[in-house]
Amino acid sequence: MRIAMVSEHASPLAALGGVDAGGQNVYVARLTEELTRRGHDVTVYTRRDSADLPDRVPLPGGAVVEHVPAGPPRSIPKDALFEHMPAFGAHLARAWGRARPDVVHAHFWMSGMASLLGAGPHGIPVVQTFHALGTVKRRHQGRADTSPPERIGVERQIGRICDRVLATCTDEVHELAGMDISPRRVSVVPCGVDADHFRPGTDLADVPARGQRHRILACGRLVRRKGYDQAIRALTRIPRTELLVAGGPPAGLLHTEPEAERLLKTAVEEGVGDRVRLLGAVDPARMPALTRSADLVLCTPSYEPFGIVPLEAMACAVPVVATDVGGHRDSVADGRTGRLVPAGDLAAVAAAARDLLGSDRLRRRYGAAGRERVLARFTWRRVADGAEQVYRRAVAGHDLKSEVA
Repeated sequence: MRIAMVSEHASPLAALGGVDAGGQNVYVARLTEELTRRGHDVTVYTRRDSADLPDRVPLPGGAVVEHVPAGPPRSIPKDALFEHMPAFGAHLARAWGRARPDVVHAHFWMSGMASLLGAGPHGIPVVQTFHALGTVKRRHQGRADTSPPERIGVERQIGRICDRVLATCTDEVHELAGMDISPRRVSVVPCGVDADHFRPGTDLADVPARGQRHRILACGRLVRRKGYDQAIRALTRIPRTELLVAGGPPAGLLHTEPEAERLLKTAVEEGVGDRVRLLGAVDPARMPALTRSADLVLCTPSYEPFGIVPLEAMACAVPVVATDVGGHRDSVADGRTGRLVPAGDLAAVAAAARDLLGSDRLRRRYGAAGRERVLARFTWRRVADGAEQVYRRAVAGHDLKSEVA
């Protein structure tokens, strides 16, 4: 099958940890890799954000990344890319006129907009994964939401026009239903994790030395919604424990990152400045060892469409304490692989962490159950299985509509 992946701001080539580089980049890269391994012909279309980038970059497994000229060839915040999507879509239409894919898989709402523009003239079926929805972002961020005002309306239109929506968690199905997008148009395929890379073990090479009896790890993009300040405040109720935060710019540039400065200031004000360490960007090759070095992984975002970090922890047999939101509800089995706690409830976060830190036996049991759950449900092989089924369903449905028309 010829598959076009469209990911306008999240390139599989991008370094992780930046403001706009996180779970979506991982998802596109790993799914592309697995589909290519199965013999599919995959091209990833992403926006050219540097004049120095080649037009096409081969990936090790055989896929190709094509850089699309849409807007100035420099880094632009994703919320400022909306005006460039017609140019992106026009490029796709030209490219697909020369070599028509069997199916298009669009990632994020602006990619969906560009994909429908590009696919329409050629009758190509489009599968849409939103990764995050504007309704959720606006609900949680209010006036701080920097999304274009057109976002929710465009998302609703995409959900009704595309051939199939591939949601990454069950919570998203309910959210889409609230936008009048029928659950019958939606298939749930959860996110995945590389269980060979993230695995249990004793190798702790290049891991920061432990400064306290217990270690909690939080990681991901260094943005406010990830709730690292909540983790810091909860730490005041968790004695003899250090908190490591991995993500953001390289360690040497953390002083230039406003969110890092805010978090360090919060730690000092809360009296735990000596127990909080910001690591900055961590080489992906080092993340499994860093994860294994923790007694538990703490995920405290106000909302979370994905939930990849809990999967990485569980794959390493490390228990998780996570807020009861979004993708966490699918990834974390409450009371078996970790604990789900109400978002913003510092007492609940701290109590769950103390329970786990107070029992080596409980952590081992949760860790083993987490590893087993990942292998059964959340490998990239399982994700690719689901994606293939959705692609085939989209193609068959599109062909049927064409025959009826």
